[in-house]
Amino acid sequence: MLVRDAMTTVVLTIGPQHTLRQAAALMAARRVGAAVVHDPDAGGIGILTERDILNSVGLGQNPDTERAHDHTTTDVVFAAPAWTLEEAARAMAHGGFRHLVVLDRGEITGVVSVRDIIRCWVPARQQVHVPA
Repeated sequence: MLVRDAMTTVVLTIGPQHTLRQAAALMAARRVGAAVVHDPDAGGIGILTERDILNSVGLGQNPDTERAHDHTTTDVVFAAPAWTLEEAARAMAHGGFRHLVVLDRGEITGVVSVRDIIRCWVPARQQVHVPA
């Protein structure tokens, strides 16, 4: 199975000046664990994850004044839609992260998460009975 089969194609994109509270509210409303941060002035793409927000709040920073730009990962690892899910999982495990931005010909076409991969793999593997 390929990344294109598992990825979410509706990508939450925010600007670098969004506050962490605004980003968290948008992420919660969309039920996603990451937002792509697009900075047209810097010309780059970054990613802000729920863990980035959690780390900031855990440090006692104010989510109403902290900006996405200051917590965005900018050395993003991108996936291609034609990658296998094994390749995506390997990249995530190697990098220690749970989301990959998917690029096709330089355009953002989706985001694939560990949860997306698990959703695809579980039906393909033997069902495991988990006692209540």
